[in-house]
Amino acid sequence: MGPDATLTLLNGHRMSYGGFVQAVDISAIPVEAMERLEIVPDGASAIYGSDAVGGVANVILKRDFDGVTVGARYGGATDGGLITREYNATAGTTWTTGGLIVAGEKTSNDPIYSDQRDYTQSMYRPSTLWQGNDLRSGLFSLHQSLGDAVELHLDALENDRNSYTAEAYPGIYTPANVETKTTLLAPSLEIWLPGDWTLTLSGAVGKDKTSLAQPTVNSASGAITPSHLIAYRNKSLIYEIDAEGPLFTLPGGEARLATGAGYRYNNFLFQYGNTIKANGDQSSRFAYAELNLPLVGPEQGIGGIEQLELTGAVRTEDGDYGRVTTPKLGVIYSPSADLSLKASWGESFKAPTLYQHYSTQTAIYYPASTFGAGYPTDATALWLSGGNADLRPERARTWSASLAFHPEALPQLETELTWFDIDYTERVLQPITSYNVFGNPIYADFVHYDPAEAVLTEAVANASNFYNLVGTPYDASKVVAIVDSRYVNAARQRIKGVDLSGAYRFDLGVGRLTVRGSASWLDSAQALTAAQNPYDLAGTLFYPARLSSRIGAVWQQGGFTASLFGNYKSGVTDTADGRKGASFITFDATLRYDTGVRDDAWSNLALELSAQNLLNRAPPLYAVTSLTYTPYDSTNYSAVGRFLSLSVSKHW
Repeated sequence: MGPDATLTLLNGHRMSYGGFVQAVDISAIPVEAMERLEIVPDGASAIYGSDAVGGVANVILKRDFDGVTVGARYGGATDGGLITREYNATAGTTWTTGGLIVAGEKTSNDPIYSDQRDYTQSMYRPSTLWQGNDLRSGLFSLHQSLGDAVELHLDALENDRNSYTAEAYPGIYTPANVETKTTLLAPSLEIWLPGDWTLTLSGAVGKDKTSLAQPTVNSASGAITPSHLIAYRNKSLIYEIDAEGPLFTLPGGEARLATGAGYRYNNFLFQYGNTIKANGDQSSRFAYAELNLPLVGPEQGIGGIEQLELTGAVRTEDGDYGRVTTPKLGVIYSPSADLSLKASWGESFKAPTLYQHYSTQTAIYYPASTFGAGYPTDATALWLSGGNADLRPERARTWSASLAFHPEALPQLETELTWFDIDYTERVLQPITSYNVFGNPIYADFVHYDPAEAVLTEAVANASNFYNLVGTPYDASKVVAIVDSRYVNAARQRIKGVDLSGAYRFDLGVGRLTVRGSASWLDSAQALTAAQNPYDLAGTLFYPARLSSRIGAVWQQGGFTASLFGNYKSGVTDTADGRKGASFITFDATLRYDTGVRDDAWSNLALELSAQNLLNRAPPLYAVTSLTYTPYDSTNYSAVGRFLSLSVSKHW
């Protein structure tokens, strides 16, 4: 569903959006400071608001960390490129009333060029298959008790990333240098109230600035034609008050309520050279409540009902895009200690991006023949693109159910089967996707034939940019149609699938062997307009494969760990010719040794050797129409090949 359909949080705080999409770069958070990653694999707007259509990922930082850990990692692709250097340091301390952790990371990698792989040798040079990267990131997290009933938290993140890519065409290439700077400051105050209630006051301020320089270079002479600097700037502000605690006691335990309210603000600026292409903001006020009702618990001894628990949540946001209310209902039922059944239904939404809302209007004056036949040779058409101030939020309705099997008689076994179904409507898009427009029923809603002169005058007047591709002066009397490709709520997607996961542990005396695996089947379809029949997304080129799986084993003995995993992706179909590509199978292996606590200099020393795509499998190929494009599906497959890395870390 795209990176902007999942909400990413840091210790529960929203971070600033990046670039011109509503997404967050999670890789900029120093991994050594992470305690765990909490996942809500379901629509969660009833609690978290916009962007949580596909779920929520919450990065939880280590709270209590004592000492200093430094580490380094070096690796590279055996076929060439992607030489990677990573250095990290994490320090922390605790005291009676609090603690802090500070982490820093510096990572860089070389790009992979097309001439470093046999199957891309024919591409124009120098094209990159994998971007070069240089990241510097720092993080600070503090907690401090203020008496017996109040605790202060402060999280801060700053990172600076430089990346490099290049696209090549006949006789020229365009290197792109991108610099991104991101900051987050998130304080909060936790207050423990009588009756086991907790009150939390929190806020977060975030900034993200992305600058892009993309000159044009003559391949033969090396002459450089500079380009305008492109800059995207995002600012975010959020503050809220939350409360959680028990309401009353039910037979299965305490009924608990979580509720809160707050305010959120985002600002976006898109600048091309000295020209402002988009500039606007978006704000919303919100309130939510979530209720948990444990109706039956194991201690009641009711036959056929080990556990029965109901949950309900609702959230209302009142923003510049209108008022949106999203409910969610859930149930947990266990007929015995061996089985758990969970099911949920809910609604989610995503506000239009500020780029879609505020980007400037462009009008292009075309010969009418550009969009189809049937008009005189001197007939023309007006093509419109840009933002739309009347966009509505994207909406989704989600269903999910899962069955977990965890038998008491066999505690080494855990399995879970999950089904999900998402009906995603009102998706924002630019509706015109080809030049086959006139007479095409797919685009009937977006073509205004024989427009009145007043309508044309308004369209041209609203356009900040006007381009004449006809070759003669603009003449409104010659315009036979307006082709409107401005952003609009039109697309509908249906995404459903099944996930299966399981693990079995063998305790063998000298060590432990754990076999674990997962498999996912996905079906998704999309219609761009109401007049269009849905077409498949899953299993087609540049969309997720229908079937993917990962299975392997981990051996642990003392401080030694070894693992081997196999990965499978089914082939995808090229819709241009109907051909289905081959499946893709790779193997990953890791060897790790941790000395543990000792009385010498080797104490708390860890060494790790890892190999990804151990057998150096090349991606399946498909036919391309231009040597500018990679002949493989970069969404599902990678040009890295075998990647070997060695890492070492030491804790004091």
